[in-house]
Amino acid sequence: MIEDKNQQRTPLSEFGEFGLIDHLTKNFKIKHKSTVKGIGDDAAILNFENKNVVVTTDLLVEGVHFDLSYMPLKHLGYKAVIVNLSDVYAMNAKATQITVSVAVSNRFPVEALEELYAGIETVASIYDIDVVGGDTTSSTTGLMISVTAIGEVDPKAEVYRSGAKPNDLLVVSGDVGAAYMGLQVLEREKEVYKVNPQNQPDLEPYTYIIERQLKPEARKDVIKLLEELNVKPTSMIDLSDGLSSEIMHLCKQSKVGCDLYEEKIPLDPQVISTCEEFNIDSTTVALNGGEDYELLFTVSQNDYPKIKANPNLTVIGFIKEERDGMHLVTRAGTKIPIKAQGWKNFNA
Repeated sequence: MIEDKNQQRTPLSEFGEFGLIDHLTKNFKIKHKSTVKGIGDDAAILNFENKNVVVTTDLLVEGVHFDLSYMPLKHLGYKAVIVNLSDVYAMNAKATQITVSVAVSNRFPVEALEELYAGIETVASIYDIDVVGGDTTSSTTGLMISVTAIGEVDPKAEVYRSGAKPNDLLVVSGDVGAAYMGLQVLEREKEVYKVNPQNQPDLEPYTYIIERQLKPEARKDVIKLLEELNVKPTSMIDLSDGLSSEIMHLCKQSKVGCDLYEEKIPLDPQVISTCEEFNIDSTTVALNGGEDYELLFTVSQNDYPKIKANPNLTVIGFIKEERDGMHLVTRAGTKIPIKAQGWKNFNA
């Protein structure tokens, strides 16, 4: 049965642009009162009453941001939305709506776009998001997907990158470095496959890190947790480009310095073992890997008792005066200036 589905290739031209949008979005349901008008008119209409509106957008390009030789289309649809939701949560806001635009070449049949939109539908359902618009157009160079996410936040609750103060604590959710190592495994297996297409990779030892690369999650739960703990971060950012880059963004926007403690950086055991296998330093991966979509934030020391026992959160550093600079404090006690490698330059 699955084989028949894979063999069916309905050309995009069979639907036309508007028919295609109707076909791909027919299952999307409206869940939020703030969505007055969704898909089906010239534009969406939203009403947020007394809340501030949060807007963010991202563009993902085939061959730059994803490789379809190992990224399933359903996962791609899911991840494209998660990337944007993470930015909304980093403002301490609630994500409510998205628009999705896709540029696609004629090498993709309708069934491929159905897979992509199945991923979007899944994430919209899990994260309680309304899909309120978008566009499809043709592309000469493969697939591009652009998602815009919209959210709401009480003006008193919003958190910027610029609010960290000396003596605040630097906190991260979850663990870091896993998405980058998942990518390393996938890239290695792709090269093996090129040499021997009959070779079936054993990915069982890498399930966690591969999932972190192909199907990351945004930390909506952390925003809810902080609200329940009555903790408002003084600054916050999401981890898309790597820990070092994001720490530098926070410090520069807040005009502060920072000590980051190497021994405190949370690493999954699978990251550590895979780093050993690849002969890569795990701290380097944690600092520069990117695509973890965890939340990095600062809190007042007064809030430390509220978060100290929580397994989702790790205090990894200490905010200092700007003149003190930004440093990694190694396990040996040496201070090394933090530099932003970022995932783009990592292989270089």
